[in-house]
Amino acid sequence: MATYSERLWPTFWSCVSFLPLVPALILVAAPFNIWIGVIAGIVIYGAFLVFVIFRSAHVIVDAEKFVYGSAMVETEFIGAVSAFSGDAARVERGTGLDSRAYTKFRAFMPGVVKLEITDESDPTPYWLVSTRHPQKLAEALRQARS
Repeated sequence: MATYSERLWPTFWSCVSFLPLVPALILVAAPFNIWIGVIAGIVIYGAFLVFVIFRSAHVIVDAEKFVYGSAMVETEFIGAVSAFSGDAARVERGTGLDSRAYTKFRAFMPGVVKLEITDESDPTPYWLVSTRHPQKLAEALRQARS
């Protein structure tokens, strides 16, 4: 049974930001046939929405494992867990980032959680993952670890 579950859906504004694709395709196709541009714009925008929605990661924490999208780590290999938001999250994603770390960032997610990996055979020092609720995810990981 999951102690924490979150689906990282794209925000409304991240979907709206690609809406100008429709009139752009209409303008490109207008010299040939305006209806081709309308149909192409709607179909390509719809395909974009389907792609973004199906690509949204599912975050699950339970007693045995932490799953982030297609990646998984067993809770026995999770060490210290830290939550960051605001400027601290920006530093962790930028200048404070270790190049060996496993990272999964979403542009529309404000916070990140950093979890140390204690597996001696794993060269990855830590995971740094985006989330909407960094404090809740960090607390769920701490509880699952103990």
